Amino acid sequence: MIIGKIEDGIVLDHIKAGQGMRLYNILGLDKLDCEVALIQNAPSQKHGRKDILKIDKLIDLNIDAVGFVDPGITVNIIEGGKLAKRKHLELPTEIVDVIKCKNPRCITTIEQELPQVFRLTDAVNKVYRCKYCESKAK
Repeated sequence: MIIGKIEDGIVLDHIKAGQGMRLYNILGLDKLDCEVALIQNAPSQKHGRKDILKIDKLIDLNIDAVGFVDPGITVNIIEGGKLAKRKHLELPTEIVDVIKCKNPRCITTIEQELPQVFRLTDAVNKVYRCKYCESKAK
């Protein structure tokens, strides 16, 4: 399979196999007016299989959402057909409007204009809790 070269854009590499489509949806890449390629189950020397997302445009990327889905993702910024910057991610300490609180008694179910804020409470087990009601994210 051949996917064209990117002149100016972003490549999300080393996504855990099967997580590419989830990341695509969380980032709202279907709403972009440019080419986006999702490569699933590509061979990887480190992990056996991986997913890759190629975005043929420089966009404002929600790095916290990317790090939440998989902190092992590498973000490559391409400018002029060459690698301009590479970022290695970590679990974000706080994520906003990426996931929704499932607690029916949480204030965010009544006050829907409030942002959905979750804080990292256990980095080892990747546990996030709602800022308002302390419910554990699923």
